[in-house]
Amino acid sequence: MVFSISERMRLVLKNIVEDYILTAEPVGSKAVSKASRLNLSPATIRNIMADLEELGLIFQPYPSAGRVPTEKGFRFYVDSILDVRALSDEEKQQIRSKYFGHQTEVKDLFRETCRILSSSSHYLAVVWAPRMSSVLLQHIEFVRLRKYLVLAILVSTTGLVHNRMIEVNEDLSQSQLDRLSDYMNDLLSGLTLLQAREKLLEQMRVEKNAYDRLLEQALKLGEKALSSIDETDVFIEGRSNILQEPEFCNISRMTDLFRAFEEKATMVKLLDKLMQPRGVQIAIGSESQVQEMENCSLVTSTYGCPGKVWGALGVIGPRRMNYSRVIPLVDYTAKLLTEVLEAP
Repeated sequence: MVFSISERMRLVLKNIVEDYILTAEPVGSKAVSKASRLNLSPATIRNIMADLEELGLIFQPYPSAGRVPTEKGFRFYVDSILDVRALSDEEKQQIRSKYFGHQTEVKDLFRETCRILSSSSHYLAVVWAPRMSSVLLQHIEFVRLRKYLVLAILVSTTGLVHNRMIEVNEDLSQSQLDRLSDYMNDLLSGLTLLQAREKLLEQMRVEKNAYDRLLEQALKLGEKALSSIDETDVFIEGRSNILQEPEFCNISRMTDLFRAFEEKATMVKLLDKLMQPRGVQIAIGSESQVQEMENCSLVTSTYGCPGKVWGALGVIGPRRMNYSRVIPLVDYTAKLLTEVLEAP
């Protein structure tokens, strides 16, 4: 937000936003006068409100009502007024205990992260798992299921597993598949899956006239296994939390919102926007560029090892969400998820 406002206007806006966050009701001049430290009369407060309204930071939803922050007002509040409080040691320990209480598979870890975020924020939580194409390949294995059908199992260094059914033109025994697995692991281990696919395609061009039957089989099988790896899982928890917010009592609006959450393409499009900047990001209303989320705010953070972003997680709630609570919660959970994934 490029413009500046006076200290009195800033305090009035702060009181309006924070009262609205608590009540979801338009905020009147009397309420601001009582809550603020300005010692100003309701009439003076109304004049300041008029100035804020002229700047597009608040609006009056109907005649004789109090004022409600606009999307622009929330953005100014978050950027220039908000005092983010740190999580207490007790709160951090409660979150950590949910992670380290038991060992889980990686996908279970993402689901548990969603539950932690949702239960701690009382909003909707989302975790975008790493794209398989971007993670390092640790191991590849081919398993014979039946005649002409093979299961390719790709395991990343972070524990992610990608399974793919492959139809083959000849009946390969398990011992043959074991040899192919060994060959592929020697060739591709330590590469990202995207790099592995590129190397395979290049190897196939170089070796197209090779007489080595094992090499030919391995390259063809590996290419099929890696042909669809630019995928990400999206985990969502806490739909019932959204239903408790007064902004979402409209059934039609809720239906559209849940449909957007269920459409993987929409969630992946959001991920693409979140992966470029590192750390905590806040999209308020239309800033998410998802029409169904115009009444929502999205607080997200990326996670991953130094120099490498693996994925993102976040909280979705009404535009009047409790930002001072949600921002440190999302930030800490992302750092903790990184820690858990990096642990040997």
